[in-house]
Amino acid sequence: MTRSEIISVLGPVDEAVIADIALTGASLEELREAFAWIGADEALVNEGHAMPGARVAQLIEILEPPEDEPGTPGAME
Repeated sequence: MTRSEIISVLGPVDEAVIADIALTGASLEELREAFAWIGADEALVNEGHAMPGARVAQLIEILEPPEDEPGTPGAME
């Protein structure tokens, strides 16, 4: 997955986040799925979506902000 593809899904993010995502070997579709889970995990479960696979779960872990920090993960300010 390229830097521009990652940015097309997430918007402007920190270069370290881009590198971490690229290193997972995930596809663009997996990144989109992870991003959807972050924004609406309860809704997706209620709609009957299967729980995310291992690679999507890894992306979610990279993208979720730490418990003590609200906001978008790796967002550039």
